[in-house]
Amino acid sequence: MPRAIWNGVVVAESDDTVIVEGNHYFPLADIKREYFAETTHSSICSWKGRAGYYTLTVNGKENPNAAWIYRNPKPAAAEMKDRVAFWHGVRVEDE
Repeated sequence: MPRAIWNGVVVAESDDTVIVEGNHYFPLADIKREYFAETTHSSICSWKGRAGYYTLTVNGKENPNAAWIYRNPKPAAAEMKDRVAFWHGVRVEDE
């Protein structure tokens, strides 16, 4: 089952991820929300739309904008709606 790990803690785990461009997108229901805080940062992808970001805080350490989400993706990226993906040192294991 895929899981996202940062600073030694599993921050998301799901058997229902969607893989796009090599990234696992986890359903919102399967992230451990106590580690996530929404930020004001955003980015735009030409085919996916606007992404919002989360900062992870685990064991007193912050990882700014380490996770992103497409709340209203473009039609071509509909399968990613309300799913969270990771970068900035967050390790995703698929076991």
